[in-house]
Amino acid sequence: MDIFKDMLVLELASVLAGPSVGQFFAELGASVTKIENAATQGDVTRRWKISSEAPETDTPAYFCAANWGKTSLALDLAKPQDLRRLYDLVQEADILIASYKPGDAEKLRVDYETLRKLNPRLVYGHITGYGPTDARAGYDAVVQAESGYMYLNGEPGNGPLKMPVALMDILAAHQLKEGLLVALLHRARTGQGQLVQVSLLDAALSGLANQATAFLVASHAPQRLGSEHPSIVPYGAVYTTKDGKQVVLAIGDDRQFQRLCAVLAIPALAEDPRYRTNHSRVRHRAEVNEQLAARIAQQEQGAFLQALHLQHVPAGAVNTVPEAFGLPQAKRMLLHHTGAQPGLRQVAFQIEGLALASIAPPPPYTQKP
Repeated sequence: MDIFKDMLVLELASVLAGPSVGQFFAELGASVTKIENAATQGDVTRRWKISSEAPETDTPAYFCAANWGKTSLALDLAKPQDLRRLYDLVQEADILIASYKPGDAEKLRVDYETLRKLNPRLVYGHITGYGPTDARAGYDAVVQAESGYMYLNGEPGNGPLKMPVALMDILAAHQLKEGLLVALLHRARTGQGQLVQVSLLDAALSGLANQATAFLVASHAPQRLGSEHPSIVPYGAVYTTKDGKQVVLAIGDDRQFQRLCAVLAIPALAEDPRYRTNHSRVRHRAEVNEQLAARIAQQEQGAFLQALHLQHVPAGAVNTVPEAFGLPQAKRMLLHHTGAQPGLRQVAFQIEGLALASIAPPPPYTQKP
């Protein structure tokens, strides 16, 4: 069954965070209408193209990341006739997703207080950069910098680095999905819609998780560790094997470390008082990594990982993106449609008896009829 088969979702959002929420509902069977700004020729990501893409395409790879399963309707909401067209849709809608700067929705008369008068059951999801009282526009790279992610990301002694994906948008999208689902449950019980507000900065700060509590609880200011973990060793460090390939270990407890050392034929390392416990390994991080690197450099990647897997030692290859999409699990995440390049699902969970919708590829940009 398509759980949201009879639901209408209006998307007044662009770029990644809001559109990925729209695609989430489309995959679950909802009818999603993407309202694009006719005054600016639609979602700006229609013009974000990598060098190998044709200049004339209006559904480039970035746009395709979050816009499957939708219909597109171009409206200029500054024009009364287009605003009335939107209002007609709002009266039938279940969810509206917006990503306006604070104050802009009010100027356009598409804010929650205005639209709830047309449809008291409307669930209105609003994404901002910094919350409803800060008028700054939210940009993922800037929020990565302001929230501490860039400071933490990178190798010790080198400068800060932005994440290779718009992680703040992705975190905010997940927060909004959760909020909208809670609001739908509330509506099912009360018959009333709600306003759900998320911000990129709030989502970013909540996503700091243990790095945040290292400061809040332990008064420790987290620092750059490359891919390593501040509280666990060896966890996240990259090692190079004999055949020039790379592996990552994720040793979460002392028993796993003992099994790792047994596979590497250095059981005495696990019994050394300097390395026997995780706390002692954290204190002797450089020494542990140096000795492991020397041993792992004598292993072939495939055989080494197989031996670790047989002993239930968490480890994996460092894959390229094409290699990652060669994994059987990745194939289940792909969206397919005749005549279109594969897309990527936003729904990553599985529920018994719930079939995800077969959806159309991202829509081309078209002016309103």
